[in-house]
Amino acid sequence: MNSTLKISFLSTALAILALPLVAQNTNTPAPVTGESIQDRKENQQDRIANGVKSGELTAGETTNLEKKEATVNQEERDMRKLDNGKLTTADKKTLTQQQNQMSKQIYQDKHNSAVQNTDPKSEVGKRAENQQDRIGQGIKSGQLTAGEAAHLENNEAKINHEVRNDRAANGGKLNPQERAKVNRQQNRQSRQIYRDKHNGRHQ
Repeated sequence: MNSTLKISFLSTALAILALPLVAQNTNTPAPVTGESIQDRKENQQDRIANGVKSGELTAGETTNLEKKEATVNQEERDMRKLDNGKLTTADKKTLTQQQNQMSKQIYQDKHNSAVQNTDPKSEVGKRAENQQDRIGQGIKSGQLTAGEAAHLENNEAKINHEVRNDRAANGGKLNPQERAKVNRQQNRQSRQIYRDKHNGRHQ
């Protein structure tokens, strides 16, 4: 056999052997990036929950973020209703832009100077911190919808604001009547957290 024929034969054999590899590579599915609309929503809820737990997000900031999240979720539901349960390319683009804005807002709120006290010394402060932990856990687990979390955080922010005002008026302390009032408010809040986490609605 001459060398030209050997090279030609070898080239043909290699090409035949490589065909299954080429065919196999073209059938390989694209890698999953984890960037679907739902993945991003879950990621953002986790970031909010972590911010609540760490104290990087105040009750007021969390209320604002959860209200925005609830609005985006409602808009997505409305879009799906218009298109038989599906999202169009334009819908996905709109939702992605909104989620990008939400992501920036979460980052800004977690890195500003406003923080929630995560090591309170008073009984009232410890109770408020426990409520925050329960809300954060509900956000992370999906037991609380964005709307429910926003409502709970709004209540928590009002209680915190009232406590700060009462303390400012009384030299940094709460009198017995104020403590009793805050305790009643926290009892109501505790029951509402439980109801919202166990009502069967999920994020």
